[in-house]
Amino acid sequence: MQTEEPALTRLRVIRWMQLLTPLMLAWFVWAAATTEPGFGPTGSRLAVVLATAGFVVGVFGRNATATLPIRPPHVAFVGAMLVSSVTLVAVQPGGPGSVAVLVAVLCAATGLMSVRVAVPVLITAFVLLEAVATIAGQDFGFLAVLAGFAVLFGSLYLAFRLAEAQRETKRLLAELQAGQAALAEAAVLAERQRLAREMHDVLAHSLSGLSLQLEGARMLIAEDPADPRLPVVVDRAHHLARAGLQEARRAIGLLRDDELPGPDRLAELAEQFTRDQAVPCDFAMTGEPHPLGSQARLALYRVAQEALTNVIKHASPTRVSLRLAYESTATRLIVEDFAAERPVIPDETDGYGLTGMRERAELLGGTLTAGATGQGFRVVLAVPA
Repeated sequence: MQTEEPALTRLRVIRWMQLLTPLMLAWFVWAAATTEPGFGPTGSRLAVVLATAGFVVGVFGRNATATLPIRPPHVAFVGAMLVSSVTLVAVQPGGPGSVAVLVAVLCAATGLMSVRVAVPVLITAFVLLEAVATIAGQDFGFLAVLAGFAVLFGSLYLAFRLAEAQRETKRLLAELQAGQAALAEAAVLAERQRLAREMHDVLAHSLSGLSLQLEGARMLIAEDPADPRLPVVVDRAHHLARAGLQEARRAIGLLRDDELPGPDRLAELAEQFTRDQAVPCDFAMTGEPHPLGSQARLALYRVAQEALTNVIKHASPTRVSLRLAYESTATRLIVEDFAAERPVIPDETDGYGLTGMRERAELLGGTLTAGATGQGFRVVLAVPA
């Protein structure tokens, strides 16, 4: 309701102005006819008749084209009002010509000029007309009528300005709502990407290891169902499945703001890798630990987890090194594997591992580099301190 009140007010003002226009024109014609020299077929009387008629036609023409874009007919009608009103002042100094000039200037200013130009023009015109009327000896009643016309048409001008301000407000409100909708959509997409990274990291780590252990168990069963190594492989597979389920629950816990894994669990992650893959994975930490944000802590853990998953998928290492360095400007994580044979280099198109790791780093304003070394493959994550 509050947003509709300015529009209703503007419509009421316009309706009143439309009703008053014939009455004001009737007064104008009456004043021009009864003031010397009045109406007549010749000389100055004929000039008064023509000027009065030109002004009336200009007013009706201007009102008919006021709602249309500025075009030559509209400009011509306003011009006719100006010319006829000035002519009436010249041939009938004591008549309503001054009022007509003020009305014409108001129409020209409100319809053909910018606000910065229109306001000074209106004020100047009113002051000059009042001065001319005073010098010409017009009585107080005429000056009051002149002031009344100025107030009346000024009110109309303010009503239209109010309508323009309302339209601008609605436009800005629509843009604001569109911007808020875009931000909400971006937030939803960011949340989807975050959850996709979490579930990928969890499932890739646990299911890759589980797949390898089950493949080993299948091969052992095919060779010798009584192989004493079979229970160990099955136990590893069971442990990986249970650990993967726990990690999935932790990832879902992100929606509930549960405690997230961080650097304090990297040593446990290295021990788990050694136990499940039967490959030594040593963990070392250097520097003085300093506080990190929840997302930075999570990124360090998930990148280490994903890097170890890539080691399982793409290499046959003899050992793996996991190092965490607290530096003055950054916290650096290094995951490196050492293999007797040349490892398979992970491809960006092979799943979303390296892509997800880089996205995590970029969201934190950090960097992630990955590449082959002379003895294996190294992943380095640096997040701002």
